[in-house]
Amino acid sequence: MPVQMKLTRIIISEINEQQVIYLREMDGDRQFPILIGIFEATSIDRRVKEIPRTRPLTHDLIVDAIEKLGGTLDSVAISELKEHTYFASLRVKIDGELIEIDARPSDAIAVAVTCEPMLPIYVAEEVLEDAMQSD
Repeated sequence: MPVQMKLTRIIISEINEQQVIYLREMDGDRQFPILIGIFEATSIDRRVKEIPRTRPLTHDLIVDAIEKLGGTLDSVAISELKEHTYFASLRVKIDGELIEIDARPSDAIAVAVTCEPMLPIYVAEEVLEDAMQSD
């Protein structure tokens, strides 16, 4: 059974190549970090802080394209952890069918925070357990 999570922390470091976001269980205390790139971290941070932008960013483009093509963004699912790499998907409803689009967790979460309201983020229970053991 997937666990709904929320984005609780974004750590942006100018001296490190990898940035960190933290997801925390909505109805619990479990949390875990995901290492992401600077572009995705900055995009997520700008959205969370509601910093205005003059032109669409990449994640705005993804949301707009899916909506203009008749899809409705439903949620983000982080479904697997293999060799320290998380696997995620954007879940989109099109013509009543739920399809999953393979995505890096960082991009999927950036899309989630771009949507109004923010998309729910789900993590598979086994991924959450594995992530907790990795810390």
